[in-house]
Amino acid sequence: MDYKIDPADLALLWKAGLSDKDIRHSVFVAEKALDIARRTGTDLDMELVGRGAIFHDLGKALTHSYQHGEVGAELSERLGLPSAIADIARKHFHGGLTHREAEDFGLPDRDYTPHRIEERIIIYADRLVDIIMDGYISLKDDHEAEEDFENLLLKHPKYGKNKITQERYIGYHREIQNLIRNNSEQKGGLL
Repeated sequence: MDYKIDPADLALLWKAGLSDKDIRHSVFVAEKALDIARRTGTDLDMELVGRGAIFHDLGKALTHSYQHGEVGAELSERLGLPSAIADIARKHFHGGLTHREAEDFGLPDRDYTPHRIEERIIIYADRLVDIIMDGYISLKDDHEAEEDFENLLLKHPKYGKNKITQERYIGYHREIQNLIRNNSEQKGGLL
C-alpha cells in the first residue's frame, strides 16, 4: 500500500511547536524516504516510512540538542502516535547508537539500533536531505547526493559525524542501494 503525507500530521507538528524550517525538513525527508522505499521494490510499511520521517525530528519542537531524538519519542508517545514512530524519533540520532554510545551521550540505557529496514531508509533519507539542503556542497541535482554518498561522507566529515556513525551511514547506503539495484535488475533495468 502506498502512502501520501497527511496534512493532519503536518498540523500536529506545527501545533507541537516545530519551526517552519524543521517542518520543511521533515516533509523533504518523508518525500525522499518514500521515494527510496518505492524504488527498493520491497514490501514495506509505507505509512511507517512516511509518518516516521514526518515525526523523526519532533523533539526539535523543544530542543535541537543531541537529546532531540529521545525528547521526540516522549512527545510522540504523549501525542498517541504508534510506538514504531516513537522508535524512529529515538533511533535516528547518529543513525542509531550502540549501548556504549548512548551511555557516552548520557541517554537512557535502551536499544537504539534500527532493526527495521523502514527505520534505516528514514535515517538514510535524513542524511541525504541534510546534504542536499544545507548548501554546503554544490550538487547538480538531488540524485548526485545519493550517487556520491560515500565519497561525500568521507570528504566532508560533518555529514558522517564520527567514524562509527560514518560507517553506519555507509552501511545503510549500501544495503538500500543494493535493494534498489536488485529491484531495477528484476524489472529489466526500467527504473
